[in-house]
Amino acid sequence: MKRILPLFCLLFAAAACSTTRVLEEGQYRLVKNEIEMSEPVRFSSSELDSYIRQDAQSWSPFICVYNWSRRDGLFHKIGRAPVVYDSTAVASSCENIATRMEYLGYYGSDVTSTTTYKGRKAYVSYHVKPGRSYRVSSIRYEIPEGGIFPIDFYADTLTASSAIKGQWLSEEMLEAETVRSADRLRNLGYFDLSRNHYSFEADTLADGTAELIYRVREYTRNETPAAARPLRRYYIGQVTITKPETLPFRKKLLRDLTTIHPGDIYSERSVANTYSRISNIRVFSSVQVQMTPSDTNVVDCGIQLSQSPVRGIKIKAEGSSNSTGLLGFSPQVSFYHKNLFHGGEWFNLAFSGDFQYRISDQTKAIEYGISTGLSLPKFLGLPYSAFKGPRIPRTEINAAYNYQNRPEYNREVFSASLGYTGITRTNISYKVFPLRANFVRLFGLDSDFATTLSRNPFMRYAYQDHLDAGLGADFYYNSSSDIVPQGSYTFRRFSLDLSGNLISLFNYYLPESSDGTDLIAGVPYSQYVRGEFSWGRAYRYGYEDRQAVAIRLLAGAGYAYGNSSALPFEKQFYAGGASSMRGWQARALGPGTEPINTYFSIPSQTGDIKLEANLEYRFGIVWKFEGALFGDIGNVWTLTNTGAAGEFHIKDFYKTLGADWGVGLRLNLQFILIRLDFGMQLYDPSRRAGHRLIGAEDWLKSGNNAFHFGIGYPF
Repeated sequence: MKRILPLFCLLFAAAACSTTRVLEEGQYRLVKNEIEMSEPVRFSSSELDSYIRQDAQSWSPFICVYNWSRRDGLFHKIGRAPVVYDSTAVASSCENIATRMEYLGYYGSDVTSTTTYKGRKAYVSYHVKPGRSYRVSSIRYEIPEGGIFPIDFYADTLTASSAIKGQWLSEEMLEAETVRSADRLRNLGYFDLSRNHYSFEADTLADGTAELIYRVREYTRNETPAAARPLRRYYIGQVTITKPETLPFRKKLLRDLTTIHPGDIYSERSVANTYSRISNIRVFSSVQVQMTPSDTNVVDCGIQLSQSPVRGIKIKAEGSSNSTGLLGFSPQVSFYHKNLFHGGEWFNLAFSGDFQYRISDQTKAIEYGISTGLSLPKFLGLPYSAFKGPRIPRTEINAAYNYQNRPEYNREVFSASLGYTGITRTNISYKVFPLRANFVRLFGLDSDFATTLSRNPFMRYAYQDHLDAGLGADFYYNSSSDIVPQGSYTFRRFSLDLSGNLISLFNYYLPESSDGTDLIAGVPYSQYVRGEFSWGRAYRYGYEDRQAVAIRLLAGAGYAYGNSSALPFEKQFYAGGASSMRGWQARALGPGTEPINTYFSIPSQTGDIKLEANLEYRFGIVWKFEGALFGDIGNVWTLTNTGAAGEFHIKDFYKTLGADWGVGLRLNLQFILIRLDFGMQLYDPSRRAGHRLIGAEDWLKSGNNAFHFGIGYPF
């Protein structure tokens, strides 16, 4: 723990030092850019930020580190050079902003600047006086006559055009209309039509209006009228698919995935859908869809596929330790094959483990797991033709076995599921499992633990043999598709589990236990509802986007009813760990104000409700290394109505929230991020009143902190 102190000293020293020491005489560090509008406009002034030629530099301790030395050396490599104010960049920025204002429909805008100096720091203000705007008062269309084109053009334009009477005239609006109209007409068969066939002319009038001429020519902007070609519909001719001979793959499946068919009217959307549907199989390293005119109004389609590796191994690992000597390590190794039956079937076989040890007293908990899954590139029960878009749902068949050996008990979990996964048009990925089942068997109970269960009905129902059968769903959205996001991103996740409701319809025919619980194969079945929602946002900013602020909010709740008195243990919520309350190890916090249960040798605190909020500041250090400062607040609670310390009460739950803060070090290789976090407790609700707030002098003491190792950002 003492190794952390030098880092604190380094940060405090950096915060106290100058950020301008290395500047030469007459130089200033650019601290802030500001845009001021003299009157309201139809857009946010922040849209103009990217047109400023020189980015301002917000404060960072690494600017101070750079200033520790005037010579090139270690501090310059670790630190970050101050941004030196450049007056010529200010002049260029004024021109850029004025040009952008005209693009947005403000003609003759005036942009000036003022630079204020405070010591060796420069602050630049850009003063924008918007120019005049014009509304479109009339539109005259000039388009080729003859054929079907005028009918298609007017039918589309008069109902969906961006250029309409009363609209504010701007190049932005006209460009958007060009893109919209050209894309729409290319989907109606006009293969050789492009955005360059469009042009506009506006006559601005003194009354603040503009008369617009909307033109579509039979030649592009870069051509002369001599190159004119009639705009006509094209039809699909031959469709050929070429794949590597070394890759076995069913040709019928490729034809089913293709939405381009001989005789169809050409559609650019069908081309894009075909590309996406075949690419999403993830068997081919590249998919090329080439359209080649072969006649006056016929275009042939050639689809060329390249092979990619279809099998491989993935390795994941996560670890943690705390000052009480409890060590945890969770590795996972999986083998995958992406073309098992020569039809894009994904097969996965994974081996996982979870090992926890306390060296001082030889306490240990061991968990082994094996899982297998088969993902089919189709929706079982429906033909491919039922799906017209770029993505087709996949059918998932999964099975798993998990064995746990803890000091208090042994447990086996057998799992199986059948469901569907996919991505919606709004990029929400989903997993829906109408059939899923877990069979849980406990054995080898420690005598003291068995006595505890007999005295605690809530725990007895959570720790018993049971069948958990029902349906589950998970919906997830992330604005970034990167494995390790490199820019700003937003994510949302919602999951729902319903169990036992279908079985309960047959209670009349099921045998009962002595306490009135209905049984299947001699064990009770679980009946509950459980939901969880999380929202997160990471905003990246600063020089080369090397700084970021990330936040996550999480809420979850579960309720047992009918045939169950408590949620199954594996469905209960917990706090702590590498991606949760990082001042605690996993399952070491809560529920509520309850202290650590002494009947568990290794912490196993759980609850029916979870609330958590996380805030993290991320910053670049040197090379691929990143640092982090974070804070977490949250806990879990039970829903039992027994007056226990772990119960959730909405009027004062905030008094039972745990809180921590910490520092992190990450190695960001873009394709993988390796993370080490050190969290320290600030407020521990499990302590007796008056001692829950933990001062700085106790952060490094035993039981008040935890180390965590992980892969990827925590959120």
